[in-house]
Amino acid sequence: MTKKIKSKVIFKPGCFDNFDGTQEELDELVAMITTMAESGELEANATELDDDAWDELSEEEKQILSEALDKPVDTLRRLN
Repeated sequence: MTKKIKSKVIFKPGCFDNFDGTQEELDELVAMITTMAESGELEANATELDDDAWDELSEEEKQILSEALDKPVDTLRRLN
């Protein structure tokens, strides 16, 4: 029998720098994300960011995702 590994969310310093809301709203968001990760809901509802979806993103969205993953934009794009 294969044991399923629980996901763990780690919030990097600065990840909410652009959050526009109250501390109470931020605390609720963090709790909701953490609960969803622990229950498996986050993974169950995830969708893959394929090449077509990537190409539909604006340059700003691509940059935000790239910075969040600590990789330059070009390394995230698959070569066709």
